[in-house]
Amino acid sequence: MRVAVLRFPGSNCDQDALHALQDDLGLKVGYVWHTETSLAGYDGVFVPGGFSYGDYLRCGAMAARAPVMDEVRRFAAEGRPVIGACNGFQILCEAGLLPGALVANEGQKFVCRDVWLEAVDRTSRWTRGVERPIRLPIAHGEGRYVCEPEDLARVEGEGRVAFRYVGGPDGGPGNPNGSMDDIAGVLNPAGNVLGLMPHPERATKAILGGTDGRLVLAGFQMALVS
Repeated sequence: MRVAVLRFPGSNCDQDALHALQDDLGLKVGYVWHTETSLAGYDGVFVPGGFSYGDYLRCGAMAARAPVMDEVRRFAAEGRPVIGACNGFQILCEAGLLPGALVANEGQKFVCRDVWLEAVDRTSRWTRGVERPIRLPIAHGEGRYVCEPEDLARVEGEGRVAFRYVGGPDGGPGNPNGSMDDIAGVLNPAGNVLGLMPHPERATKAILGGTDGRLVLAGFQMALVS
């Protein structure tokens, strides 16, 4: 399994993703620049966080139209694993690979802290190993997931909510940004594409605060047997 980590102007979590996947999960990983038109030799895609194109138009809107995204769409259509974290989630929504959009946090402030998530449907490759609440970091100003009522009903009805924000074991707050139905992560209909607002790639080393991110990123390894 070889995973492509995409790089856009303004990406800042691409190195986190590469080292998490390579050093902590033992996968083969390579960077792919946004102008590339081929993902030959890769089996999965990680769309990293950051501020692609400075988010000058709308978060993820310009990156979604980069040449490499046509290849990502092809990957998704073929059932290969694709995950977008934070700005990567925004890009996947803007690219039409996932429904809805990510807009300004309800509190109108940037939030940077750990949150707790619960896997909703544990049948996807990304959630199969998540049997308990997990703790992941967030760092975003526009992480509130919204969608049209009919899309929300479809996502909920089809079991495509991958993760929800929940309160921590210490009784701390749950939803950090006002996302509809406490949604933190969404799947495409086939379950091979995941958009996740928290950063699993920042939680793969105990020395950095926890390893719960490995449970999510193991979805790439799961793709080898699914």
